[in-house]
Amino acid sequence: MKESREYSKKVQKLYRTLKRQPARHTGAEFDEPVDAIVYAVVSENMTEAQAQSAIKKLKDYFVDWTDLRVAVVDEIAEVLGQETATARNMATALVNSLKAVFEKYNMLSLQALKKLGKRPAKQVLEKFAGATPFVVDYCMLTALQGHAIPLTPKMIEYLKTNGLAHAEAGYEEIEGFLARQIPMKSAHDFYSLLRHESESPKAQKAKKTKPAKKT
Repeated sequence: MKESREYSKKVQKLYRTLKRQPARHTGAEFDEPVDAIVYAVVSENMTEAQAQSAIKKLKDYFVDWTDLRVAVVDEIAEVLGQETATARNMATALVNSLKAVFEKYNMLSLQALKKLGKRPAKQVLEKFAGATPFVVDYCMLTALQGHAIPLTPKMIEYLKTNGLAHAEAGYEEIEGFLARQIPMKSAHDFYSLLRHESESPKAQKAKKTKPAKKT
């Protein structure tokens, strides 16, 4: 990424600042990678609070993920309470992801990935329909102990708005840069703190008044 040395210093400073905040958010971890995929699909374009509410609605309505897998997209969108294009896209991604897992393993479980190396496991995830880079990285981080920094659109926007990433950098470029700055043992903590900060009222107010930095 352009000006990576400058951004590296700022990212390290940000991490030190966030760790000192009284409210720490460690984030979720999953024993079953399929659970991580479902949460990632739902949460990529929602805040964590919204995602937790949406997951509860899905669990309350559907018997299990198998029931969700065979559901109609419109039904899922209705359960989520959002009959919008975004809700339909989310519902479609959920169905496609769960179908892809079932078609490969004949069950809704990805425990088999834990027996693979990190790179092969990631390659399997990347081939699943509905698996965006965020979904793949989130599953690797929270269920497969991989070294990744999943980034929601809000997180990327926050980084760019605050001069922590180049304005023209894409997801993969920023994620790769952050993974080089933050060691594996701290990746989950950094992701959780950055996500929480990017979704804070303060951050949302700042993005309306501060243009993204260009270098």
